[in-house]
Amino acid sequence: MTVVESVVESVVVRDLLLRQFDVAWQLAWHHLETLSTDECLWRPADRGLHVRQTADGWVADWPTHEGYELGPSSAAWISWHWLYWWHTAIDYTWGRAELTRDAVSWPGSADALRLELRTLHDRWRAALLATDDARLAATEHVRWPFTGRSLADLFAWANMELTKSAAELGAVRFSYPR
Repeated sequence: MTVVESVVESVVVRDLLLRQFDVAWQLAWHHLETLSTDECLWRPADRGLHVRQTADGWVADWPTHEGYELGPSSAAWISWHWLYWWHTAIDYTWGRAELTRDAVSWPGSADALRLELRTLHDRWRAALLATDDARLAATEHVRWPFTGRSLADLFAWANMELTKSAAELGAVRFSYPR
């Protein structure tokens, strides 16, 4: 492969990842834009993953498995999990790689959630735009949620997670009694 072919391939990959990210974010924003705190804290069933308010903030349940018997998650838990994976991916790729799930709390309101997710979106998009060809293909920068795979793989994984999180949030919102 020539240098020109290599550069073109990297730009094509970055552009593809960026287009996927932008479409996933549009889907996510569709569900986030009018989300209310009441919807977040509503539980679609008596059991299911949720968040609880403590003296230290909002703490999320952590399942030991992912079986259907857990029941449906609340929008608050889904959005907390969204914050968890995005903050953790950023910390482990561009930060100190020390963030734990206990360090990520649900922000307490839909407005604060939107603000935090918008900030993560902006940081992630800027990181993708700033990633040069060599780093996009490099594996040494990726330490979570997997290792030995390229930064392009991490961006692709995040696109999938963003789409999944948006779909889960949408499903709960469609179930919310109006």
